[in-house]
Amino acid sequence: MRYRLTFVAGIVLGYVLGTRAGRERYEQLKKSARRVAENPAVRNTAESAAQQGREFAGKAYHAVSDKVGDKVPESVAGRVRSLRERSAHDGGADDWGTSNT
Repeated sequence: MRYRLTFVAGIVLGYVLGTRAGRERYEQLKKSARRVAENPAVRNTAESAAQQGREFAGKAYHAVSDKVGDKVPESVAGRVRSLRERSAHDGGADDWGTSNT
């Protein structure tokens, strides 16, 4: 019960302090965040992290599929095969128009 009370008190305190800061502070924080996001070093780091994440996900996918391959129901395996074939023909684009680059 004490933890819930502390959590609720934290939310109330955050709300009160946030409303006191007002719109001006919000706009200032938004401008700062935009400046950081547009920084070339930050963008390069984010893209590099995304690329590494895709590589690790691919490795994990292959490791899991090698171990689980025979235990997957045929209906699921057939669906995965059809998705793989479709992505190979589409150049790697998915339903949202993004690519696996």
